[in-house]
Amino acid sequence: MSKNHFVSLCLGTFFIALLSSCGEKKRPQPIEQPLQQDESPLKYASGFSIENSGDITIVKVSSPWPDAKESFTYALVPKDKLASITLPADAYDAIVGTPVENLVITSTTHISSLEALGALDVVTGFPKTDLISSPAARKRIEQGQIKELGTNEDINTEVILEFNPDAIIGFGINDTNKAYETLQRSGIPIIYNGDWTEKTPLGKAEWIKFFAPFVDKELEADSIFRNIESSYDEAKLLTQKITQKPTVLTGGLYKDVWHVAGGNSWMAQFLKDANADYLWSDTDNTGSIGLSLEAVLVKGAQADFWFNPSLHASYEELSLANNHYEQFSAFKNKKVYSNAVKKGATGGLLFYELAPQRPDLVLKDLIFILHPGLLTNYQPHFFMPLR
Repeated sequence: MSKNHFVSLCLGTFFIALLSSCGEKKRPQPIEQPLQQDESPLKYASGFSIENSGDITIVKVSSPWPDAKESFTYALVPKDKLASITLPADAYDAIVGTPVENLVITSTTHISSLEALGALDVVTGFPKTDLISSPAARKRIEQGQIKELGTNEDINTEVILEFNPDAIIGFGINDTNKAYETLQRSGIPIIYNGDWTEKTPLGKAEWIKFFAPFVDKELEADSIFRNIESSYDEAKLLTQKITQKPTVLTGGLYKDVWHVAGGNSWMAQFLKDANADYLWSDTDNTGSIGLSLEAVLVKGAQADFWFNPSLHASYEELSLANNHYEQFSAFKNKKVYSNAVKKGATGGLLFYELAPQRPDLVLKDLIFILHPGLLTNYQPHFFMPLR
């Protein structure tokens, strides 16, 4: 992970660009399938939908990246029905036989969802495998069952073509990717996942339901998500009677610009649900806000807690990076915490791999830190104090 907020996000989630769409799509009309479609209800996620039409599952991704102007539609058909069902190819961006047995994924967040579903064994390729923290996935990497595919910017199409996966779950920041174009022309389905575009903690977590129909695990996904939702709501309820809200500062400097979390960001929502007084909660930004050191000092010098000071893991590192950090009360009182301290065996950051799928643990970490004594017998999973 780099020294700024944006690159940190890039290392936690692999920004592989999306393929250009190919013309106007016709309304899907599966042959010899019931016209009645049953849509799977999603409570929080807004970037995708799932519909069942007879034997066919239709997955629509409306938010492959922020402010996307196009959506993508995929038809998932049981492999034993592929020969007997005829679908209009121009109605879908990809048609995938399920359950998949050979799957390339491109973000560490995909790892956590598939592992929770008990389907990690279908993963056969990943770009820059050192970023994966999951012990189970690392074991498969060491055994050669998950192949290294190079870097995000230059994914190894030759290796992918060699083992011909059932599909590739991609991740995009725009609609241009030459490697994906090559793979799609070779007949490999490209499926785009936009879990990172969700604005709420439970919205991100609900994307586990996106993966479920690819591996025939719909019931498992529903059960897993209900448990996460219940755990999150129970933790949130614990803080509702707290009257003294600690003040919170986020972020750190990179090239003289301090990036704090916007008031409508994922992190800000966690802090709100943890009943903290986040100093930039009144802003409308869904991402980060770039500020000067002076502006942050004026507003945040007396903050009780400080989260995620770039990638620094110790007070010494923080001081050496910029001695102005020492002016903050949170620095003086040793109340600085980071999600970049806890790493996997090869340096991957656990937070960016698992936290989107387990927001309940993130919230409990924050409650444990911000409201001492409210959670007993709890050990934080992601946020650790600076050394």
